[in-house]
Amino acid sequence: MTRTFFSLAVLAAGLGIAATATAQTSATSAESRLASTELTACKATALTALSQRDASIKDIFIDEDGLSVATADTKVEDTPVKRIIMGEAYLQTNRQDKPRRFLCLVGEKGKVLLTFFTQN
Repeated sequence: MTRTFFSLAVLAAGLGIAATATAQTSATSAESRLASTELTACKATALTALSQRDASIKDIFIDEDGLSVATADTKVEDTPVKRIIMGEAYLQTNRQDKPRRFLCLVGEKGKVLLTFFTQN
């Protein structure tokens, strides 16, 4: 858990994020549905971008049980960031894949601002 928050802090420093994000430990039903909708948007955006670069990527499997979802009230430059989703993901290809760390920044109205996967 410390490594995750350290990684987020390093990312925040690198992107010039001025405020901090607070991890949610319990979510209401409405918040859970919103996070699920945002996760679906993150996955779709990432799959589109990744499959354009590598046609062998057919799907993305995200470990939803291990996700860290944080609400945020911050900005990257002038762009508001409202939610940060982090976890492990597998890219389905024609070969076996190892888990990768997954990061998605979501802005206002559920707009996906950034999806990021670590390399194997």
